[in-house]
Amino acid sequence: MSRDKTPPHADDDSIVVEDLFRKQGEALQSLFAPFLPTMGSKVPDPADMQHWAMSAAKLQKMWLDFGAEQAGGIEPALMKLGNGDRWSAMFSQWLGAMPLASTEVQAKLWEESLSLWTTVLGQFAGDKPKADHVLPRKDRRFADPRWREQPVFALLHQTYLLLAERINAMAAGIDGLAPEKKEQLRFLTKVITDALSPANFPLTNPLVIERTLETQGENLVKGAEHLLADLRKGQLTHTDPHAFELGRNIAATPGKVVHETPLFQLIQYSPVTDEVRAVPLLIFPPWINRFYILDLNPKNSFIRWAVAQGLTVFVVSWKSADASMADVVWDDYIRAQIEAVDVVRERLGVPAVHTIGYCVAGTTLAATLALLARRGEADRIASATFFTAQVDFANAGDLRNFIDENQIALLETLSNDGYLDGRYMAVTFNLLRGPDLIWNYVVNNYLLGQDYPAFDLLHWNGDTTNLPSKWHKAYLEDLYRDNQLVVPDAITVDGTPIDLRRIATPCYIQAGREDHIAPAESVWQLTRHLAGPWKFVLAGSGHIAGVVNPPEAGKYQYWLNDAPARTLAEFIDGAQETKGSWWPDWIDWIGKLDPARVPAKGKRKPGGRGDSVIEDAPGRYVKTR
Repeated sequence: MSRDKTPPHADDDSIVVEDLFRKQGEALQSLFAPFLPTMGSKVPDPADMQHWAMSAAKLQKMWLDFGAEQAGGIEPALMKLGNGDRWSAMFSQWLGAMPLASTEVQAKLWEESLSLWTTVLGQFAGDKPKADHVLPRKDRRFADPRWREQPVFALLHQTYLLLAERINAMAAGIDGLAPEKKEQLRFLTKVITDALSPANFPLTNPLVIERTLETQGENLVKGAEHLLADLRKGQLTHTDPHAFELGRNIAATPGKVVHETPLFQLIQYSPVTDEVRAVPLLIFPPWINRFYILDLNPKNSFIRWAVAQGLTVFVVSWKSADASMADVVWDDYIRAQIEAVDVVRERLGVPAVHTIGYCVAGTTLAATLALLARRGEADRIASATFFTAQVDFANAGDLRNFIDENQIALLETLSNDGYLDGRYMAVTFNLLRGPDLIWNYVVNNYLLGQDYPAFDLLHWNGDTTNLPSKWHKAYLEDLYRDNQLVVPDAITVDGTPIDLRRIATPCYIQAGREDHIAPAESVWQLTRHLAGPWKFVLAGSGHIAGVVNPPEAGKYQYWLNDAPARTLAEFIDGAQETKGSWWPDWIDWIGKLDPARVPAKGKRKPGGRGDSVIEDAPGRYVKTR
């Protein structure tokens, strides 16, 4: 086999990604010929032909019906999110900034491609067993053996991985752009290359081809049903929507709603021990999601586990925004946290409460602590635990790629009646992990036509929450864009300037080592702004699994380091690894702060004699759509 190292001819300003793919495809045709098996001819069975025709007719009818719906004015939320001009401009920027027109770059890519093809095709020479095929690049999207058993698919995905690797490297190495624009370009390039994976297209995915032949196209019919259903509701479906019911097999820890405002319900859970810890626990979940991330099925419910440890547990269930919340701002959420603290203190007759703030609610908890400290009321809170929460947004990860003037203006246009539809936020978070949360489900749901799995975490992930527009815009501008929370007295809350350096409350700070939403380095920065004692724990996994990791599961690990550390790198260098969940370490920390116990009676048991409650947990607010 000869190797022509001469790159294809191209004008400097005309070569783009499609040209490279096309020319490599032409070369592949000649390379494949000696290796492709001869296909035998077979007279098709009339029944098979009829089945294929019926599948085609079903697909046609579904698309015609959907087209008629669109003409009638149905406009799914995801279609509005397209904002063609905006994405077209970003795509043009992507192409224009790439140095693909360089003859030197093309020559190198051409030589690397030919070398790769020779290596891959060499695996199929002679009688070498399929199991012994070893390919240069590995990626879990192509883990199925069928990607390696035939030379056409082996070459296809290996070429894609080479191109994606080189194109992403080009984006990361481009000079002359402002840092935030360069980061946006890097992120957009990854989004595009992920979307171009051959796994995402029916004619280049061997699993889809095989499935289509087996089912005579029924998989594509079922996949189209899934796709059209998702387009109608404006959201990608990850799990069986009928598998879970709030209060039955998810968010099912027994308790009562004991307080309610237009912004939140306060849930108190029933004790399961004869004695409980004297200081109760109040949990603030993020209001961009439903609270039951901490109360999934009984085996992985943090709330149920905390109750079993003898804690009197309260949780705030935030209301999903509607038109009545058009004027809600960050101050309202901070005042709501203080109100919840005072309701618990008064209800149980205790001077202080332990608190937990998860993600954005942890950011708000830090502001709440600073506000109380400035007002001389810090003793209302006995301790504060932060789950993957940021206060310094200088290195806030890929979410910063969605925070600029154009993106914020776009969000304003998407807001209706003073609130932002939670489905837009769902798209944003899914894009942060496109291969796992978008394209994996495109293949399974739309191309393979598989049934939806029953997975509680994915059910929660798709249970979106609307956000007050005014609050959301200010949060993005003041915190993510301008990073004002770490500037002393730059932010005023409820008429009082706040300074994080005044926080002397004992703090337990948890970060996820693989967190893509609140990077561990960013979470670590909270330790740089506290005046009081703190303990930092680095958990294995990411934003969700790093938090929701019950001890019984025996999964992951965590790291602790009692020595002084100025940076996360110093912390990791001297850290000791412990297998399993960090929850026992946290409850031990709580126990040292709160050794006293009291009988689990009176209002420690919500809904008992003389105790007026509103309704059973999980309450109405979490069910409001």
